[in-house]
Amino acid sequence: MKEFHLEYFEEAVNYMLQHTQVKGPGIGLLGHSKGGDLCVSMASFLKGITATALINGSVANVGAVLHYKDITIPPLGVNLKRIKVSKSGIADIIDALNNPLEGPDQQSFIPLEKAECCFLFIVGQDDHNWKSEFFAVEGSKRLQAHGKEKPEIVCYPGAGHYIEPPFFPMCAASMHLLFGKPVMWGGEPKAHCEAQIDAWQQIQAFFHKHLTGKPSGTSSKL
Repeated sequence: MKEFHLEYFEEAVNYMLQHTQVKGPGIGLLGHSKGGDLCVSMASFLKGITATALINGSVANVGAVLHYKDITIPPLGVNLKRIKVSKSGIADIIDALNNPLEGPDQQSFIPLEKAECCFLFIVGQDDHNWKSEFFAVEGSKRLQAHGKEKPEIVCYPGAGHYIEPPFFPMCAASMHLLFGKPVMWGGEPKAHCEAQIDAWQQIQAFFHKHLTGKPSGTSSKL
């Protein structure tokens, strides 16, 4: 993962907007983890985005340089010395990223105040990949400081990083391709399971409200 060009994702957005089965006038974005900050970047710079939902996403650009036209956003800095490794060899990387509110790392904060959409932040409060709640709160502060609507933030105590659709087994740890070692994702099984069930409902209700203008009345079953 060396760099991202937002034009690649813009092509997908335009394809969806022109699709005969897409009602329009805008579309929704759903992103998890790195996909979350990509969705924030898409919402900030691209046209046609009406609603953006993030699952344990970042509001700073992470992992690789982001380009769009003449704009370049550097990745948030990382300090590998802050990684803790357990006796079993599993790393806890929650403190590895720098603070996007400090020094040169402020350049990595995505200008989400440019977005013309509503935001939903789904947050696992036991996320050990990074500080998802911090990102959600700081994103909310920035939006409101620029006169934008306060985003919805739904926090789940005991939920880890991989909040997936209901009844997917919790992934407590696995190989992290960027760090090249197994890492812990966080989460307590029961609380995480319950979070996945509720988050599924929250995300659907959010998209129904902002994409159709109607409350969610359809079946939420998989």
